[in-house]
Formats: sequence, structure tokens, C-alpha cells
Amino acid sequence: MEISLQNQVAVVTGASSGIGSGIAKSLAAAGATVVVNHSSERSLGEAQAILKEITDAGGNGITYQCDVSKEDQVIKMFQDTVSQFGTVDILINNAGIQKDAKFTDMTLDQWNAVIGVNLTGQFLCAREAIKEFLRRGIDTSRSIACGKIIHISSVHEIIPWAGHANYAASKGAIRMLMQTLAQEYGADKIRVNSICPGAIQTPINKDAWSTPQALNSLLNLIPYNRIGQPQDIGNLAAFLASDLADYITGTSIFVDGAMTTFESFSTGG
Repeated sequence: MEISLQNQVAVVTGASSGIGSGIAKSLAAAGATVVVNHSSERSLGEAQAILKEITDAGGNGITYQCDVSKEDQVIKMFQDTVSQFGTVDILINNAGIQKDAKFTDMTLDQWNAVIGVNLTGQFLCAREAIKEFLRRGIDTSRSIACGKIIHISSVHEIIPWAGHANYAASKGAIRMLMQTLAQEYGADKIRVNSICPGAIQTPINKDAWSTPQALNSLLNLIPYNRIGQPQDIGNLAAFLASDLADYITGTSIFVDGAMTTFESFSTGG
């Protein structure tokens, strides 16, 4: 059973590193043309390196700079993608940041920055993607669905996280955004799901795995006893974006080595 995304165009936000890069490479390996989104000039080199990996492996794509928290930039990214490739079939809403602080010390700027990228950015990109899906309609030479959106959430859409109230709030809200879109556009054959990663070995959480002591402490939270890799998320994203997953919509799928079973309770708590 082969996962095929041939003839499809995927926008992957925050794809210059971490989970986004793993997803971009997995979608490209399945045949999609991938828009490797990155947020600034500082991340251009990383985005170009990911694109080179994709093209060296026989895939196709472009890099595109866009701050997903800015409405005008998001609109232009989708307009330019449609102009160059004809349409968009898949959106991976992955871009995310952390600005951690004890709640009473958290500034409004820290709150707004995280909500702006993690939640408002997902709203803006999903809105533009759905507009394009509806404009194009179903084209069975591409997919039996009208379009596919995958929100990258987190185990923290259900696990509270002291010191990270802005981040946890953004991820909890993504769950309701995803389910509402799946409900509202299901009749249009637009599928919307979330992937909820646990501990994945990426730069955003380097402090949690960069030393043997930190990694051992982290593994105490993971029954499967290994840290996840970006490809673990990419594998699922490629499947969810394919027609093999056509009856899956409106759900959160956790990729976390069983972190959400709360390992600390394995011996009675």
C-alpha cells in the first residue's frame, strides 16, 4: 500500500527546521510539490538546505518567506503559490514558537507573540487554504478530497504546562479550531485533522535532550523510552494527507511514545 501525493501542492509552514522540515521531506518523498515556508531572512539558509535535500532526492518545491501571524503576508503566500503551481491541495499548519515565563511574570508581548504565530497564524493559513479549495473544487486526478489541512498541535492541547500558559492555551485552542473547521467544511469534502507531537528532538526543545542527564529525565515521561524524531511526524502527515486517510477528519492523533498515559502513574502515582 503506497502513500501517493502525486500532482498535489503542499504548503508547510515553519518548514525550515524541526518538525516542519521532517514533514516537508516526507510529503515531497510521497510526490507532493512542497512550499517550504520560513519566517525571516535569518531562516532562509535553513529553508534552502531543506529544499536542497528535497530536490537532491528527486522531489520538487520552493522556499517562501512569510510571517504567518501577518495577514497580508499569508494572503500573498497563497496567491503566489496558486499563481506558480495552479492551486494548493494540502496545508500543514506547523509554524510555532515558545515564549516561556511564570504566569505572573508573563508579559503581554510574550502572550501575543505566541498566540499570534501558534493560533492566529493557523487561522489565517487555514482560511486562505479553504478559500482556494472551494474555488478549485474536487479534482479526482489530484485527490478524492477537496483539500486537506493538518494542524500541528501538541500533547499540551490536553496536558497543562506550568510556565508555558501561552503555549498550552494556543494548542488547546487549535483543537477547537480544527474540529470546528472539520464540522463546518465536511460536506465540502475538506478534511481537517491535528497531529499532536510529544517530545520530538528539535531545536525548540534542545534543553530537554542536549545532555545525557536531561534526556534521561525526559525519558521518565515517555513509556516507549525514546525521544521522537521529525520523521515520525512526517510519516503520519503524509498518510493523513493521502487518500488512504479519506475517512479521517476532525480528530487529534497523538504521536508521543505514550506520554499522554502519564508515565509517572505507572507504579501507582
